[in-house]
Amino acid sequence: MPFLREKTGRWSPEKIAAFVVATVPMLWLLTRAWMGDLGAGLPERTPGPGVGLGGRPINDAILYTGRWTVRFILLALAITPARRLFNWPKLLNARRTIGVAAACYAFVHFCLYITDQKFRLDMVASEIVLRIYLTIGFTALLCLIALASTSTDAAVRRLGARWNTLHRLVYLIGVLAIVHFAMQKKLDIYEPTLMMGFLFWLLGWRIMHRWRRDTGFVSLLVLAVVAALLTAVFEAGWYGTLTGISARRVLEVNLMFDISIRPMWWALATGIAVALMSAAAQWLWPRESARTKLRAAE
Repeated sequence: MPFLREKTGRWSPEKIAAFVVATVPMLWLLTRAWMGDLGAGLPERTPGPGVGLGGRPINDAILYTGRWTVRFILLALAITPARRLFNWPKLLNARRTIGVAAACYAFVHFCLYITDQKFRLDMVASEIVLRIYLTIGFTALLCLIALASTSTDAAVRRLGARWNTLHRLVYLIGVLAIVHFAMQKKLDIYEPTLMMGFLFWLLGWRIMHRWRRDTGFVSLLVLAVVAALLTAVFEAGWYGTLTGISARRVLEVNLMFDISIRPMWWALATGIAVALMSAAAQWLWPRESARTKLRAAE
């Protein structure tokens, strides 16, 4: 399997791990379909091995593949900061596999939706045009296909500098995919809000890195706080738009820990954990400066 090897011909642990991560969710979905576990507990479920994907089960599969599409988009975006924060340059080898996986899961997600519509392509097209959340999701799918189709080494050489410009679409794709997910979930947006919080952190890191080139411990702590606050604002704005509930009331729920731990706190905890792990990585595996490398070469 050449795609699991480095350019030197050696097996790449990062590529192998990425391939495993990309395939396990789909294998689990197929196993659940075979065992009749999709849509379990719902009246439309037909028990027994080899159950067909109809009714509620296919809705379960659609939601499952959509959820993993967003997860893989976030994971692909996380690779660049992770390789820098944890001094792990070869982690970049995993990015292409994870990005292509996101496109594949999005395509399966769309195919399942077509199946759910009884393969009536005219109906599918009209729904995409008339329903804004489907328009947003279809736009994200087209962008993902564009990125996946230009992910080869040949495409990188052919496009040159335009390749980087094209692949910056992944930021927009992340926003579109999460908004599509949230609109499909309507008022149950706990998971989409958490995903948006992670996206705020990932985009914030890129802005910070471009602006200051400094992603030290203190900067990462500040980023964690900012991402958490933006997460709370997103949640309040969403509920305020759909229900008319005042933003203040939604924000106050974040302080009611007896009800639940809201997404903003998980976003904050994740950001702090990344800052601590990065500090540990910098101490355990310090990066050699350019001057040190030059002296060693001499």
